[in-house]
Parts: sequence; structure tokens; C-alpha cells
Amino acid sequence: AALPERRRPGGGRPRYEVVRELGAEEVRWFYREDRKTWKPFIGYDSLRIELAYRALGPGGPAEPREGEAAAVEPVCVRSGLYEVDVASAESYPVYWNQTEKIPVMRGQWFIDGTWQPLEEEESNLIEQEHLNRFKGQQLQESFDMEVSKPVDGKEAIHSLKLSRNHVDWHSVDEVYLYSDATTSKIARTVTQKLGFSKASSSGTRLHRGYVEEATLEDKPPQTSHIVFVVHGIGQKMDQGRIIKNTAMMRDTARKIEEKYFSNLATHVEFLPVEWRSKLTLDGDTVDSITPDKVRGLRDMLNSSAMDIMYYTSPLYRDELVKGLQQELNRLYTLFCSRNPEFEEKGGKVSIVSHSLGCVITYDIMTGWNPVRLYEQLLQKEEEELEDRWMSYEEQRLLEELYITKQRLREIEERLHGLKASTVSKPPVLKFKVENFFCMGSPLAVFLALRGIRPGNSGSQDHILPRTICNRLLNIFHPTDPVAYRLEPLILKHYSNISPVQIHWYNTANPLPYEHMKPSFLNPTKEPTSVTDSESVSTVPSPTTSPVMVRRHYGESITNIGKASILGAASIGKGLGGMLFSRFGRSSTTTPQTLETGKDGAEGDDKKATTVGTPPFPHSSSGFLEPTVELEHRIDFELREGLVESRYWSAVTSHTAYWSSLDIALFLLTFMYKHDQEDTDKANLDTI
Repeated sequence: AALPERRRPGGGRPRYEVVRELGAEEVRWFYREDRKTWKPFIGYDSLRIELAYRALGPGGPAEPREGEAAAVEPVCVRSGLYEVDVASAESYPVYWNQTEKIPVMRGQWFIDGTWQPLEEEESNLIEQEHLNRFKGQQLQESFDMEVSKPVDGKEAIHSLKLSRNHVDWHSVDEVYLYSDATTSKIARTVTQKLGFSKASSSGTRLHRGYVEEATLEDKPPQTSHIVFVVHGIGQKMDQGRIIKNTAMMRDTARKIEEKYFSNLATHVEFLPVEWRSKLTLDGDTVDSITPDKVRGLRDMLNSSAMDIMYYTSPLYRDELVKGLQQELNRLYTLFCSRNPEFEEKGGKVSIVSHSLGCVITYDIMTGWNPVRLYEQLLQKEEEELEDRWMSYEEQRLLEELYITKQRLREIEERLHGLKASTVSKPPVLKFKVENFFCMGSPLAVFLALRGIRPGNSGSQDHILPRTICNRLLNIFHPTDPVAYRLEPLILKHYSNISPVQIHWYNTANPLPYEHMKPSFLNPTKEPTSVTDSESVSTVPSPTTSPVMVRRHYGESITNIGKASILGAASIGKGLGGMLFSRFGRSSTTTPQTLETGKDGAEGDDKKATTVGTPPFPHSSSGFLEPTVELEHRIDFELREGLVESRYWSAVTSHTAYWSSLDIALFLLTFMYKHDQEDTDKANLDTI
């Protein structure tokens, strides 16, 4: 088959007319992760590694001159996430720890077709032989080689014997590798890559210098937004998992960036926050009290369920909070020190948390502490005491207690005042959070159990002030057993409005999320008017009631049996009848559309026209309809495709967020929002 053309900045002219040593731009460096194939570094990285390699001196890394090896600084690669130590030919991550080192190698000779590098030792020998024999000789006119002619009849003008194979030069730039013994490692890798049969004695064509010249222009875009990825429960079981999960999310996001956001000169970086493994907690006390027989199953249970128990234990809660808080601040400080222009250019920070990680992140941002609950409880007890009849003695003691407490508070405040004037308390986090994405999050249950109840304003401030975090988004799969909805905690009637459906990543021209109109969940029975207060009060709690059987809302198709058993994205049924009775008495089976002037996130008044839906009438019963809408939608649900629904089981749905292209597009849509708007505005201005 025809070769890929040698691409190079100067067009198709030969780089060098005569054979000479390879230029730094012709060499290509590679890295290998998880013992897979060698991957080429981008030009910018490869060129800088090669220059560092050459700075080591003529011996290269094998025999660095005294005192000089230390002088070569590690080379920052792969968008600044890794460094390469040229002397040891290894790469390692900058922001997290990894036990497995990532080997790097220098490619000079390459296999035809795959452009995989030949192993370094072989490559060095071939290169040395090539220069000894052909240095200074004229090359063919053009590098854009036509389909290579068979060389069976051609005599080899030069040959080199390697341990288990040999290389024949049929001309200066027709070089073939022949296997002498099919057991040889190099022949094995070559035959596997190219699909030759073991018996085949035909050679493999080799190329000197990489298919593409390395240039410093081939560099990654500047990072304008960093995302901290926070793991949930059970990281004790597998410390490296959050690193793998973040890598999956990063790779998926890269694909989406290339497809949809390639016009933007900026880039979103994902950093794993591995906060659990540094904590000692109880040492191994829990391990020591686990019966032997069930250890395998218990290990799994302990490392996930136990984290929730640790978090509700006053003894260890602070340690978990501090662990995550310190790791977030450490990563941010390290990132800014390595990217000084990030803060200057107004770089933004978002957090993606999974499972229990959402609760801990929320508590760090808001500064919530169980002590608050305790104080509320004491206050309540005091109020109850004052309400009942007391003897003179009791009253006197109570007054004394009250005055003493008052005095104690004053002294504490004065002490704090003195402290504050000398030491100002640093903020809990060193950065403002732009978006807080919760995935598969039990946060709503925790908040409900802390006494948060729906209010009557549609503001996110009710659960998370905008001054702390600009936007809260709660993502879940319909069958995730650990996920709960947040919206009904702000406005109760949202328990009967379906979560926003997340677009499939390949949807053409999807409607922007802020323009999507709220749609009702299906009523399960003939709607009836609700008049007595009793039936309103028996509405199940919006956050803890089980999932209603959902047939079609939005375009989600849910496996009914599964959804009814599993407690995901909870919905209160009772309000269904109440809301639907407002639309006349016709029984409806399609999702209705709730319309008010303030539409979605941006609140466009232009869209206040109602299409095909009667407005809320005032009911004769005097019950005023809830017309308050959320300023921004918070609950977003993955659509279940017909094909994938059978694969998403209760178990996998809690962890399958990491590689979802739909989620990657969703995250980037919100993070690139302002950049995209600025670009669109600039384009309009030019028009």
C-alpha cells in the first residue's frame, strides 16, 4: 500500500540532500503506558526531550559525564501533567503518585505502515551502520516515495547481522529487516504488528526518521479551566482507581474537545484528587474485628460502606474533611506555581465529585459542621423548657444559666476579636469554585437528614450560596442506587417535574439546556383536585421517596422493573395529582410543559408565549398553584439508550460515569460556556 506522505513544514522537498546525522526534529520520542503499544509524544514534547537528551553529552543517558546528569532538568510533557527524566528514560506524573513508571524511548528507525519505533538497541546499531556506510552519499530526488517496488530480485548492497535477524540495504533508502529466527523478539513484534505469518520470510521495510517532523508549533493549547475530580467511597480498596477514572474522563473529554470545541484556543484539564490513602483513620482496628470466613466480601463492603460510617463518626469526620481540603489546596498551589499565567488570565476551577465525595466537598465549601446541629438542638430544648410551668427555684437557676451563657458568648467573641486582629483565618479553599458537578450523589439525603426543607424561592442559594459556588449541577443515571435529586429540596413541586435530560453527545444541534422547558412526570392516576390539607401533608418526602415507575418522560426509556425497585432520582407521587388537577380534568398521558416568563438559566422574556398548554388557572378551592421556577435547573439525568439500558445495572450505573461521552460533552458545555459566547460574539462583530 502507499505510504503516508512525509509531512513537513517546508512542503515536499527533501530535508537533507545527502545522508547525515538525524536532526532533532526527525527523531521521535515515545512513551508506553499499561504495557500497551508505544505512543508518540507530540512534536513540541518530542523536540524538547531530544534537546535535553543531547544536552546529556555524547554518551547519552547510558554514560553521562560526571556532574552533568543532574544538570538536565526533567522535561514537562503531555500538557504539563507528566515529566520525563531523560537520564533514566522514564516518565512520571506531576500531580499524583503512581507506582508504575512509564518508560520512554527514542525512535530513529521505524516500521513501515505502523510507524512504530524499532527497539532502541537495534535502532542504534542500524543507525551507526547506516552512517558508517552511507554518510555523505546522495539521496533520491524525492522523499514522497511511490509504492515501494518489490526487492526480491534486487541485490543487497550492504548487510548487517543482528542477534536474530539481519538488515539489508538495497539502496540508500530501501532498507529491509529480515528475520533469521522467527523466535526473535524484534521479528515477533514486527510480525504481530503487520500481521505477517510466522513462515513468511519477506522482509519488513524500515524508515529512517519519523513520518512527521517535530516542531515547537505542535503544542497543546493553554489551560483555561482546571477540574478537580474527587472520588467517593471505598478508595482504600483500590488507591489507583481515581487516577484511572480521571484518565478515562480526561481522554473522553479530549475526544469531545476535538470534535466540538476545536475552534477555542483554550483547554480544560482534569486532575485527580486522591485524598483517602494518606489518612490513617483507625489503623487496622476494623480489619482486626472482621471475621475471617467472609473477609473477601467484607473487604469490599468495609472499604465502601465504612467510609460512610467514618464520615458520620465525629471522631474521623474532621480527618476526612481535612484530608480532602488539604489535597485540593495542594493541587491548586502546585498547578499555579507551574502555570503562573493561569491566575493572571482569570483561569477558572470546577469540581467534579462522585458519591460520598460530593457530600465532603459540599461540607468543605459551605463549612458545615455537626456542631451546628448540636447547637440547634440545645436551643430547641431551652425553648421547650421556657414553655412549661416551673417552680421559682427552677426559674431562678434557668435565668442564672442564661446570663452565664450570655457572658460566655461575649468573652468568646472578644477573644476571637483579638485573635482575628493578629491572625486572619485563611479561607478554607484557595480558589472560588465555578461549577460543582455531583455525579451519583447522595448529597440530597444528607441535606434532608440535616433538616433542610423546601423553601419558596427558586434560588440555588437555598442549599449552596452563589457566592461560594457559581453553579451546582447534579448528574445521575436513572438506575443509580446511590443518587438522589436536589431540586425538590429547593422547591417542593419539582418532585413532579422530570430532571433535565442530558443530550446524547452525537445529537445534531441540541437545544441549549437553558432553553429546555420543564416537563411534568406522568400522572399515575386520574388527577383529582386536592382540597384538604391532610392529603397535602401526607405527600412523601421529595428526596427519600422511591422512584415512580417511569414510562416515557422527556425521551427516557427506563426498564420499568429496575426503576421501580431501585431508589434513584426520587420523585414524590402525591404532588402529581395536585399539579395535574390544575390543567382541567382531562387525563393526560404525555408530558406537559410548564411555562413561565423566566425560562431556564438565562430567563429570556421573549419566550413567555405559551404553546399548546393552558396557563395555571386559579382553582376554586383557593389553593394557589406553585408557579415559582428555579433560576437554574440542577438535576440532570442521563438518557437511557435502548441498547445500553440492559448493560446499566444497579451495580455498574454507580461507576459508569467516567467514560461517558454524554457526560464529557455536558461538563465541557458548561465549562466552555463563556469562551463559546465570547467567540460567537467576536464572530458576530466581524460580520
